[in-house]
Amino acid sequence: MSYIFEIEMEVRDYELDTEQIVNNANYLHYFEHTRHKFCREAGMPFIDMHNQGIDAVVRKIEIEYISSLRSGEHFISALNLERRGPRFIFDQAILKDDGSVVTKARITIVILKNGHISKGDEVAEIFSRWLNNKD
Repeated sequence: MSYIFEIEMEVRDYELDTEQIVNNANYLHYFEHTRHKFCREAGMPFIDMHNQGIDAVVRKIEIEYISSLRSGEHFISALNLERRGPRFIFDQAILKDDGSVVTKARITIVILKNGHISKGDEVAEIFSRWLNNKD
């Protein structure tokens, strides 16, 4: 599968549980970090959005754990993006160097404008070159 955005990351020792594998909650951190880096690369860092009264809020997360990462392993965190009405759907994956999937998630984001739910048109404009719209 191809992705519109990828970053390389490394497992840090403090992310491990007693089984010496990455604790499940850390995958959510990896996914969030990837979305934030994507927004920055797209030209709209989260702090800039917030300062303009635009907040991207997680509405729903569906995650599937397939295998585990261990200390020091390098991996790729990748994402695709589509828009469904006012929702932005991030299909994300953590991949080992050999391309095998460690975990994957579908993360639904909604946009608040000055504290109120919005259609997200400002964000859609920023992401327009990557969006797969399914209204």
